[in-house]
Amino acid sequence: MAPRYLTPMSGDGTVRVLQISDCHLFADPDKDLLGVNTSESFKATIQAIKDQNFEYDFIAFTGDISQDYSATSYQHFASIISVLNKPVFFLPGNHDDGPLMYRIFEDLGVNIAKNVITPKWQFVFLNSEVYAVPHGWIERKQLDYTGYCSQRNPDQFMAVLVHHMPQLVHSAWLDTQTMHNRDEFNAYMRRIPKLKLVLTGHVHQEFDMYDHDIRYIASPSTSIQFTPLSSDFSLDNLAPGWRYLTFYPDGNIDTQVYRLQNNIFIPNHDVEGY
Repeated sequence: MAPRYLTPMSGDGTVRVLQISDCHLFADPDKDLLGVNTSESFKATIQAIKDQNFEYDFIAFTGDISQDYSATSYQHFASIISVLNKPVFFLPGNHDDGPLMYRIFEDLGVNIAKNVITPKWQFVFLNSEVYAVPHGWIERKQLDYTGYCSQRNPDQFMAVLVHHMPQLVHSAWLDTQTMHNRDEFNAYMRRIPKLKLVLTGHVHQEFDMYDHDIRYIASPSTSIQFTPLSSDFSLDNLAPGWRYLTFYPDGNIDTQVYRLQNNIFIPNHDVEGY
């Protein structure tokens, strides 16, 4: 898949990105996930983003668009997010059907490019999906693609986007669902000369740390939220959220998470997993 070249709105090469993640849509828009109607929470999130009227250059969706692997859920996603009228790039999550997404999304107005290139930064979208299981695994060809992108455009700083967090988040149950070959992934990432950020979804919470001068960030879901630092499966009452990131031409990154106000999307705390 050919890279997508994108000219940011800024005059100095600063790139502004909206990250959204883990909406878990169903073919049936009336279905809920653990007590939260995911279609309604996603619509509310998109409307709140639209109402903010913030400037950004593109949308990065970091996986788990679907909850039921259905083509209809992807059609719902494309229809709902189209109101933002911005380029949308994605990667598969563990609840997604990656091959199906790459077959149908371009016709639905969602970009299937895996490498977004701007004058100062490039963004590489990787696939850590292991079909129908919670944990992730990054194949060697995905790592080599990252290296190829770096060598092809050596002057740009790089951000890698992938669904599964390749770090432990210190929630015992979630840490069984990380990228299972995270040591291999992280060792490879340290070899990328201008890599600054690994940006993920999957953990349904805010997470931000540095490892060997690479920043690792995860973001809230637009659906249910997981309680940080929990030993067993635990749902949080925090509202659905999204993240803005600003990538400066000197390699620095600023970021801010926002959440819905007046949250009505409270999960069912009686459940013990999903």
